[in-house]
Amino acid sequence: MGYLTDRWSFDPFLIIAIVLAVWYEIGLARLARSSPERTRPRRIRSLWFYGGLVVTLLAVASPVEYEADRYFFMHMIQHLLLMFAAPTLIVAGAPWQPLLDGLPRRARAALITGGWSRPLRATASWLLRPWVAVGAFNLVMILWHTPALLDLAEDSQPVKIWLMHSSFLIAGVLFWLQFIPSPPLRMRMPPEAQAAALVVTNVIMWILAMAMSIMTQVSWYAAYDHIPGVTLAPFADQQIGAGILWVCGDFWAIPTLIVVVRRIMEADGTLGGALDRILARDKPGIGTTGTTGTGWTSRAGR
Repeated sequence: MGYLTDRWSFDPFLIIAIVLAVWYEIGLARLARSSPERTRPRRIRSLWFYGGLVVTLLAVASPVEYEADRYFFMHMIQHLLLMFAAPTLIVAGAPWQPLLDGLPRRARAALITGGWSRPLRATASWLLRPWVAVGAFNLVMILWHTPALLDLAEDSQPVKIWLMHSSFLIAGVLFWLQFIPSPPLRMRMPPEAQAAALVVTNVIMWILAMAMSIMTQVSWYAAYDHIPGVTLAPFADQQIGAGILWVCGDFWAIPTLIVVVRRIMEADGTLGGALDRILARDKPGIGTTGTTGTGWTSRAGR
């Protein structure tokens, strides 16, 4: 029982989560006054959003964080919570309009149309481009599992909290926005490109897992060598972590791929036609549209 009660720690994300929750509730209250008929659906969505915040806190402040400093396989579980579990819940919760409405009126107007916010809007639009988001997700996953960067994060709490954990979560949100409806943001990646992106991402995860387990015979990470009290051999620890990455990543990728293929089948009518579209055998230029604009729908779409 001590493992569950005695090894919690403070993480700055706790403060961020509290601020986000208060901000979000202010926005929900304002939206309820302007369109009360949509209060119930928004409240239901809020449960997904709050679930994502809770999962994030569990990943960074619970015994998961304590054990992730001691075992690589626990680091990998933490990685999956921050890049897969928490972002999918946050995206499904669609907190964007309540957070926008939670701002003071002048700040909201300045953010949407103000000249000072133009670079911010341009950056957000670029990051939301489908293949930018997918590329960022895979790049973050690969970079933070190179020995030098992971050891740096394990040796420095600021690097771990503000760079590694934050980039895991942000890249995860950007990635899953391409696959999960999250109004008023639009999914701008065509279903055929979604399928390709999921397959490519899963293959990269497999290659990374194989590189850490069956393509090497040594532990990569000095940070996990010779930790007092840990009897699990570092290389065995690394192999378990690689297995978790290999298998558990599929828990999200494969169901999402099934949903995407069903979307294509609904449009085409047959599985063969869906496969043709995924392989671009009859649809030239797939994946080249929908990459401009901010991704916001009208206020009526909330």
